[in-house]
Amino acid sequence: MKIIIISFFTFFAILFQINAQERIVHGIVTTFETIPVVGATVKVNSTKQVALTDSLGKFSVHCDLKDKLKISAKGFYDQNVRLPKEIKIAAVNLKLKPGEKGRAYAIGYGHVLEEDKLTAVSNLNQNDTDFSKYRDLYDVIRGSFSGVQVTNGEIIIRGTTSFNSSSAALIVLDGVISDASILNTISPIEVKSIDVLKDGGAAIYGSRGANGVVIIETKKGGDN
Repeated sequence: MKIIIISFFTFFAILFQINAQERIVHGIVTTFETIPVVGATVKVNSTKQVALTDSLGKFSVHCDLKDKLKISAKGFYDQNVRLPKEIKIAAVNLKLKPGEKGRAYAIGYGHVLEEDKLTAVSNLNQNDTDFSKYRDLYDVIRGSFSGVQVTNGEIIIRGTTSFNSSSAALIVLDGVISDASILNTISPIEVKSIDVLKDGGAAIYGSRGANGVVIIETKKGGDN
């Protein structure tokens, strides 16, 4: 009888331990930091559970204490996300594939609900053009983005509203807000991608982005 009692409690101890290894992770999937991605596929590596993001880009999944997620949506690059055991909320920012095809998929499949949200964003990367053919970054920006002008060393994005005396766009280089003069120090062949944001796309930068934002990412070790 004692053996049966011990086995009974051992069974529940094991069952409790198995359940304790599972958890619920909540998350949100966006693009360009603030635009929700709707209907993105979220796949859990351990259980193969699949969930879709809702109209706000949010999701919830059951996963192991240490796990991985694969996030995918038409028009965007897939992203794999590691989930250490201390993570309870995952914020994932998907990169839109360059060109009109990626934009058309993102809008056509309903991943971005309002078309004007993506029209406020223009992207150029090393897969779209040969940056080495330009003299400098001002030349790249002037010749590649419709409605964008270079005046007296400042980037002017038409169609934005200025709330201060300057009409110059905000420059963000590798995640750091910088003065426009820094563009003189970077060779076009060092550039990986350029994003031009205006209107809703620039909202994450608040009043500083009121004149639009130029985001420049340079090549890191291992980038071609």
